[in-house]
Amino acid sequence: MEDFFNQVFLRVFGKEPVLQQYRMIAAGTINQAIYLHTDRGEFMLKVNHQEDSDIFKREDEGLKLLRENCGLLVPQTLYEGRLEDRNYLLMEWVKGVKPSEDYSQVLGEGMAELHMATQNQFGLEVDNYISILPQSNRAHQDWEDFFIAERLEPMLQRALYEGLVDETFMGRFRGIYPKLSSVFPKEKPALLHGDLWAGNVITGPNGLPALIDPAVYFGHREVDLAFSKLFGGFDNKFYQSYHSVFPLEPGFEERVEIYNLYPLLVHVNLFGKSYLSGVQRTIKRWLA
Repeated sequence: MEDFFNQVFLRVFGKEPVLQQYRMIAAGTINQAIYLHTDRGEFMLKVNHQEDSDIFKREDEGLKLLRENCGLLVPQTLYEGRLEDRNYLLMEWVKGVKPSEDYSQVLGEGMAELHMATQNQFGLEVDNYISILPQSNRAHQDWEDFFIAERLEPMLQRALYEGLVDETFMGRFRGIYPKLSSVFPKEKPALLHGDLWAGNVITGPNGLPALIDPAVYFGHREVDLAFSKLFGGFDNKFYQSYHSVFPLEPGFEERVEIYNLYPLLVHVNLFGKSYLSGVQRTIKRWLA
């Protein structure tokens, strides 16, 4: 393993730093993340063995988009490529400290700034990933069409293929589609983080928030805010700060569960049927 690290360093820096310590940070079924401590600094190395995987290339591009469009800290990526039988992404290590008093305020302002970046259509020039699952970003003029065709349907069909749902469930789920035309406020496409939950916001060396692991695209900005509430959410200062910069349209709280059908279906496909109960509750309410 150390020989692989040294080959990566040689490709990136032109020489091999002295490796002083390394440890596994995350060991998923596809991607692994490794902390590297060298005499030239600290780094994060992500690797996988997928033969045709472009997941790190898409992550590199997503992090770059975040850096270009908001003032929050986003880790610098140093090199992305393939060596021997592995794909890898080398990036700076973000060494955190205790969060500052204005942590939540800065995060809210930073996300509002990110969401002000826009383009003419919903989607992105390339497809990418949410976690390890493919995410389709074909362009649409209307958010409702994009949300159904590029978000809900692909995850629903994947769940059917994997035997996680049946045709009856699919038919009932699709019963909400005609209702969506009156749900979403009309807004310009906003650049989204795409996977905004507490685990993808870390504390940087200055005590302020840093964004990692994006699933970027241009979508409805309420998606990020709804996703942030799915697993406990951030504190009220975050939402107040965001709203003070970029106020939401009335009724957001009632729309949250519709937006979160997508991340819940993602979790169904990643982790199994236990996440179906949240989807079923939402469908039941909206079809009542």
